Amino acid sequence: MSAIRSKTSSTGASITRTSSNSTTPMSSWSSGGSRCATVRHTPRHRAPAQENGLMSEFATQQIQAGYVPGTPQNSAVPPLYQTAAYQFASLADAAELFALRKSGNLYSRNASPTQQVLEERVAALEGGASAVAVASGQAAVAVTLLAIVGVRGHIVAANQLYGGTVDLFQETFEDFGIPVTFVDQDDPEAWRAAIRPDTRALFAESVANPVAQVLDIRLVADIAHEAGVPLVIDNTVGTPYLVRPGEHGADFVVHSATKFLSGHGTSLGGVVVDQGTFDFGAEPERWPHFTAEYRRVPGLVLWERFGIGQAFAALVKSKYVHDLGPSLSPFNAWQILQGIETLDLRVSRQSSSALAVAQFLAQHPSVAKVNHPGLEGNPWHDLAERYLPQGVPSVFSFDLAGPEDEGTQERIGRVIDGLKVVRLIANIGDARSMVAHPASMTHSHLNAEQRAAAGISLNTIRISLGLEDPRDIIADLDQALARA
Repeated sequence: MSAIRSKTSSTGASITRTSSNSTTPMSSWSSGGSRCATVRHTPRHRAPAQENGLMSEFATQQIQAGYVPGTPQNSAVPPLYQTAAYQFASLADAAELFALRKSGNLYSRNASPTQQVLEERVAALEGGASAVAVASGQAAVAVTLLAIVGVRGHIVAANQLYGGTVDLFQETFEDFGIPVTFVDQDDPEAWRAAIRPDTRALFAESVANPVAQVLDIRLVADIAHEAGVPLVIDNTVGTPYLVRPGEHGADFVVHSATKFLSGHGTSLGGVVVDQGTFDFGAEPERWPHFTAEYRRVPGLVLWERFGIGQAFAALVKSKYVHDLGPSLSPFNAWQILQGIETLDLRVSRQSSSALAVAQFLAQHPSVAKVNHPGLEGNPWHDLAERYLPQGVPSVFSFDLAGPEDEGTQERIGRVIDGLKVVRLIANIGDARSMVAHPASMTHSHLNAEQRAAAGISLNTIRISLGLEDPRDIIADLDQALARA
């Protein structure tokens, strides 16, 4: 039972942003540099217990003095609400919140006020109706599809996905009784042929990690909607600055906020945005978890109570985040908010640097292929021009020249280990430039056939451009490639 609110509405069980964790303000002064004194200002608010003389003992004062829950402050930036729980106004108020009949703060496993700011901000950036933030991008994908697919539903997904997502789909979801069929994202007939009566969602990445295939989002969205199911897009690599999948037909957009949204490589987080475009009430028998009575809240039907654009968030928070516990810490939410404030500036620079590096690699004798859709002749160049007019993302890959044999790993190792500026890190979207070897790292659980379907060979190196000067990155790659 959760804290839920869209970026424009307070319907649902939402988080308010009126409480404060402020302590009594203090100021200090010094005289002549030799003595310091501290002046305590008179508190603007005193707890009722203090006023009534009920907080007179030391042990009570050390816990409760100086703070009144719900006291508003005038911070110019979103504050960090580092709290696990919230004080209710009354037992009746608490009962209303737990029954999802009233908006307000409940418990930080479901959400925190800091997280609510993050959710509203990402929903705004993606042009969506509401959002849910969780502990990681992997958690965002998991809770999104669990909430949509329900019991024994089926998913059709692109072959071209991040390796961790493939692991989730082909192992954990299979264990849950949720089968996933993988298809070539560029083959519309493969998408159509894979759809079954029990299919409940189509899933793909806007720009695939690591080979940077650009998805024809509108085409796949139309196929999904013809079948009466939503399209879920992972826009981690694309970022809402470069592409907003909802504008091209996607119904739900997920992010690993750890990556570009955060941008500093310090904080895990994930977000899913409900675009408010998919009507689960149009065929209620296919979506009973939205349209039938909600078992844990007798008499409540989520679709009737919250409606389009809100019911999904209510289900995710009150069931999947509540039960499974992939909660985003308030501190991580606050850190990610700091990163988002410079998203467009960072992504613009990273995109420009990546194109310069790709152009350098394309003419290097030790490189067999560069998978960057900004380059002329790339299979997804036309789609990049259509969907990514502000620039191509800074995550792409290249293949070293040479055979795939017993010596490949050693050759790859010489190049990667020879880098001095670019770092070997299993991450993307950071301020730092980094590389990874998908076949032995992020996609190591895939078999040879799956790697080939995703466009990954043993010679493939993924690179994510950071904010360094591209001339330093090019020079570093040039000296490392000399070792190939």
